[in-house]
Amino acid sequence: MNYMKVIPSTCSDEVLHSVDNFGPKILSPCPFRACPRSSAPVVHDLFTSKQPLHTWHMISALLAAAAVLALLTLVPGPDMAVVTQAALTGGRSSGFRVSVGIVSGLLVWGLLTVLGLSAILAASAEAYTAVKLAGAAYLIYLGVRALWQSRASAAVHGPSASVVHKAGTWKTGFTTNLLNPKIAVFYTGLLPQLVPAGWPTGLSLALLVLIHVAISIAWLSTYVVLLSRARSTFEKPKVRQMLERVTGTVLLGFGVKIALEAR
Repeated sequence: MNYMKVIPSTCSDEVLHSVDNFGPKILSPCPFRACPRSSAPVVHDLFTSKQPLHTWHMISALLAAAAVLALLTLVPGPDMAVVTQAALTGGRSSGFRVSVGIVSGLLVWGLLTVLGLSAILAASAEAYTAVKLAGAAYLIYLGVRALWQSRASAAVHGPSASVVHKAGTWKTGFTTNLLNPKIAVFYTGLLPQLVPAGWPTGLSLALLVLIHVAISIAWLSTYVVLLSRARSTFEKPKVRQMLERVTGTVLLGFGVKIALEAR
C-alpha cells in the first residue's frame, strides 16, 4: 500500500515522498518548481549517507601538499651533507643518529610554527641573520673538522674510535637543522599555502609538519641504508680520505654560502 505526503527536502523545495514496503523514497525534481540540482527525475534513498563533494577536494589538496613536501625533502642541502658524512665515516648507526637529530629539529620548528613563533623569526631581519650566521658557523666548523679528520685518518690508515663516534651524533643533526633559519621561512611561508580550504589552520599546519617529518624519516633512512651498503667500497684508506675531504669541502661550502647569501 502506497500513500503520498509532502515534507521539506534538502533543496528547500517541497517534494513528493512515497513510502512503500521498501522504505521511503524522494522523488525529484520538485513538481511545484524547477529544482536547480537536476533536470531529470532521480530517486534518492533516504538511508544512503554520502560524503560531501568538498571532502574529496580536501583529500586531493592534502595529497598534492604531500607531493610538494616530498620533492622539497629530496633537494640536497646541509642536512643531507651531514647525513652523508655520518653514514660514510661512521656506518649505518651514525647515519641514523644524525637523521633522528634532523627530524627532531623539524619537530621543534613545526611546534614553533603552529604556535606562531617561527613567523617572528622569519619577519625579524636581526633574528634571522643571527640564526643564519650561527648555522653557517656550525657548518663551517663541521667542514673544517671533517678536513682535519681526513688528515688524521690518512696518518693512521684507518678511522679511530673517537672519529667514528664524532662522525654521527644526534646533536650534530639536531643542531644543523635547528640553526637553519630557512626552515622557519619554509614553514611560515609555504606550509600555510598548502592548507586545504576550509580546514582549521592550526591543526592543518600540525598535520603538514607531521607529514613532512614522516617523509623525511623515510627518505633519510633509505638514504642511510643505501650509503651503508656501499660503505665497504669506501673503507679503503685512499677512498675514505677522498670522501672525507669531499664531504668536508661540501659542508664548508654550504656554511660560506649560507653566511653570504641574502634572505
